[in-house]
Amino acid sequence: MTIAIVGAGLGGLALARVLHVNGMSAVVYEREASRDARGQGGMLDIHSGQRALREAGLIDRFHAIARAEGQDMRLLEPDGTLLLQEDTPDDAPLDRPEVDRADLRDLLLDSLPEGTVRWGHAFASAENGLLHFADGGSAPYGLLVGADGAWSRVRPLLTDARPAHMGQNVVEIGIPDIDRTHPDLAAMVGRGNYWVLGGGRSLAAQRNGDGRVRIGLSFYGTDEDWFATSGIPFDDPAAARARLIDLLPGWDPRFTALIEACDDTVVPRAISTLPVGLTWPSTPGVTLLGDAAHLMPPVGEGANMALLDGALLGLALAGRPDDFPAAVEEYEREMFERTGAAARMSADLQEVLMSPDAARRMLAFFQG
Repeated sequence: MTIAIVGAGLGGLALARVLHVNGMSAVVYEREASRDARGQGGMLDIHSGQRALREAGLIDRFHAIARAEGQDMRLLEPDGTLLLQEDTPDDAPLDRPEVDRADLRDLLLDSLPEGTVRWGHAFASAENGLLHFADGGSAPYGLLVGADGAWSRVRPLLTDARPAHMGQNVVEIGIPDIDRTHPDLAAMVGRGNYWVLGGGRSLAAQRNGDGRVRIGLSFYGTDEDWFATSGIPFDDPAAARARLIDLLPGWDPRFTALIEACDDTVVPRAISTLPVGLTWPSTPGVTLLGDAAHLMPPVGEGANMALLDGALLGLALAGRPDDFPAAVEEYEREMFERTGAAARMSADLQEVLMSPDAARRMLAFFQG
């Protein structure tokens, strides 16, 4: 039976790799034209997802690209009070290392046989064992796996659930080559994650492997129309930076200096989630993984769950090569329990971030 995976994200690629390691093949259909068609985002904190990389036979290569120092953490309040500083020793284990998403995706892509990923294939529909693509083409499948992210086009085959805005809007900005261009700010941010929380706002600065510091400014308790009413002129980066600073009244000048130092990349992102604990009746011939199955708040679990989904589905299919429906049911039963717990934890953490005393509550979380 042909295993067709829609989406060449981390989960879909992990599935294809684990199947390959176990002597099974799959085809990955990706709507983007090539692996370099768009940027892949910033750093990922990979912890539980390391099990998937072990099952994929890639853990050593992962350790070679992971950044132990990315585990460093600094937590502050908007007035500049430093609540927590954790600096990772040079010999610390790679329990929660950071890795560039693009590097991890490349690792998975390079581990697959040539031709496994079919670029430029935008999924449109599926029926009677045939996939239909936006360009009019089609391909057969025996098992269809939707690994196509938050706005999955495969998901409606299993459930009517759709992502809903969760009251958070993020503006992404960044400082390139910070060690050379702004060494004082580089020293302040440190080697890993730098968080400022409070008053329904947060600033999360993250050191990337290419020397760029990516900054996410989150505005909590806002609706999905907030970008239109915020007064942020996204077509004028300098004015957008000035407006962002205006939206952070009373914040320590060191934090607003980070915003002033950013380049002209200003990207709005509305944050949505699927219902916590989403399930569906197991249906022969189709299943979901990653954000397509359990989109949750962006607090560090999504990529790990997607990697585990891909690996564990691959192992289930390899263990029952003559009974894919039973393998899928086994996978979904475990996945629902595991990701439901992760989604509940993520929702609880999101509630902390949205609280007036977010920094102090987050400190208690880290220490507890």
